[in-house]
Amino acid sequence: MQGRLSAWLVKHGIIHRSLGFDYQGIETLQIKPEDWHSIAVILYVYGYNYLRSQCAYDVAPGGLLASVYHLTRIESGVDQPEEVCIKVFASRSNPRIPSVFWVWKSVDFQERESYDMLGISYDNHPRLKRILMPESWIGWPLRKDYIAPNFYELQDAH
Repeated sequence: MQGRLSAWLVKHGIIHRSLGFDYQGIETLQIKPEDWHSIAVILYVYGYNYLRSQCAYDVAPGGLLASVYHLTRIESGVDQPEEVCIKVFASRSNPRIPSVFWVWKSVDFQERESYDMLGISYDNHPRLKRILMPESWIGWPLRKDYIAPNFYELQDAH
């Protein structure tokens, strides 16, 4: 079933894939990485002026990585703001997604955390570096195929 935003995007020739609705009735759309930045600007102009959250996850061991954006249209006089969930999938071998920092500045630390934990590179992010792990950390701890270092062996070596 196509939602209101998906119908509007189709009407304007904007390529996407409808993933249906979540358990709260929020429309979920899939956008290709190469289209994400321009569609983010369109969504902002359309009224999605608030980025509620951004997160990322590992779809399956050896599979795709996903970056998820929850957007809201905040308008005065509207009791129930319109929301949408955007999913952008990236290949594990070269996970690159355009940053939307210059559209919604609130994504700053959230994209950095997704980079730090899963290794997704957000192109054109002004400060893309580790935020939780030390700069010297090797690997991406939230990937399902991540093998954690044996800290007991590391301690014994010192």
